[in-house]
Amino acid sequence: MTTDGALARLIRSSADRTAAAGVEACDLCAAPVPDEHAHLYDTGQDEVRCVCGPCSVLFAGAGAGDGHYRLVPRRRIRLPKVDTAALGVPVGLVFFVPRADGTVTAQGPSPAGAMRWEVDAAAWIGLAETCPQLASVEPEVEALLVNTVHGLDHHWIVPIDDCYRMVAVVRREWRGLSGGGQVWPAVERFFEDLTERS
Repeated sequence: MTTDGALARLIRSSADRTAAAGVEACDLCAAPVPDEHAHLYDTGQDEVRCVCGPCSVLFAGAGAGDGHYRLVPRRRIRLPKVDTAALGVPVGLVFFVPRADGTVTAQGPSPAGAMRWEVDAAAWIGLAETCPQLASVEPEVEALLVNTVHGLDHHWIVPIDDCYRMVAVVRREWRGLSGGGQVWPAVERFFEDLTERS
């Protein structure tokens, strides 16, 4: 019997127990996680993963895990109106993510998930000169989240997991070709529930 084999069985056993109980589990060690838990951004898979407290501590440093996993920050900052026209994305519900390689992407929700576009990185830098807080957005794990649909005026710096929660709201509530009558009230509630935190 090897230590690796015993550890693998322990991990599988723990994962089986938590799955059976219907409890959300850490994606790294399979320990149960509370409703409010940390997330890691998997830079290779472009996905957010749930983690328990002890596992999140392992990735608190920017260089931990060779950059494969990045701990998603918690801060939310409500911004004054940001004129994103220079970024060239003609949709009102979108989030902009600066990337570690200097590129910037825009992603908007759809019934099929998030759609992604490349944004002119120079335009993003120009926008950050008019709104200096944008220069502090952590690449890959934070975003500028915008909602100007139906005359709303929401501009936030948020963790990337908030953006994926918004995409999930749209996917869950969308009906038919135009979205139906539930999706936009649900999106408005999502933004009303956002609160600033450091």
